[in-house]
Amino acid sequence: MKSPHIIVALIGGIAIVLFAIILGNAYKFKYKSANTVNVTGNAKKDFESDIVKWSASYSRKSMDLRAASEQLEQDRELVRQFLSSQGVDPKEILFNAVNINREFSYHSDGSGNSYNTFTGYNLSQSVRVESKDLDKVDNVSREISNLISRGLELSSNSPSYYYSKLEDLKLELISQASQNANQRATNIAKEAGSALGDLIKADLGIFQITGQNDNEEYSYGGAFNTTSRSKTANITVKASYLAR
Repeated sequence: MKSPHIIVALIGGIAIVLFAIILGNAYKFKYKSANTVNVTGNAKKDFESDIVKWSASYSRKSMDLRAASEQLEQDRELVRQFLSSQGVDPKEILFNAVNINREFSYHSDGSGNSYNTFTGYNLSQSVRVESKDLDKVDNVSREISNLISRGLELSSNSPSYYYSKLEDLKLELISQASQNANQRATNIAKEAGSALGDLIKADLGIFQITGQNDNEEYSYGGAFNTTSRSKTANITVKASYLAR
């Protein structure tokens, strides 16, 4: 049977070995953490939109629901004929459902009592066009106001512009931003007299789309410009490399 002194000595020796291992690993971790190169890579590209979306709305009001409905139907046909005359494909035209609102005028008498009177039915409808012919739809958005002179109560919105290959563009920029980050890290390591090691961490930044030459500010949540036909896409990649 081993004496208590020997057991204590063995336990003490094991504790010293374990402590040395833990201390050594901690030092290695600290060394690796301290010897890293942190960079942000960037990539951007100018591109042109290839899809345009445009919408307008028109309305009619009458004390008689049937009369208002018939007038709105005539307006819808007027809009359809105009879009066809401008060369818009019928498949690109979408008329939304008709909205019907009963409108009232509110009053109060000298005693403070309030009451309302029915002033008529207000019927409204919107039309939307989505096309890849940007010039044609741009012209439609400007010229459709001419229908106002024909008695149409119409409100036209500004066109919105989109890009159908946005996901491919994003993947392309991620690759370029990653290469840019690697090149920056390589240059930093070289200037410091060391070599670039393995990539240990990479985080994707915000994907931004802004209008070209618009002085548009980036947004923390990501900007997505739809008002400009000519756009600029920008993305960042934050990367950390070991230095050896």
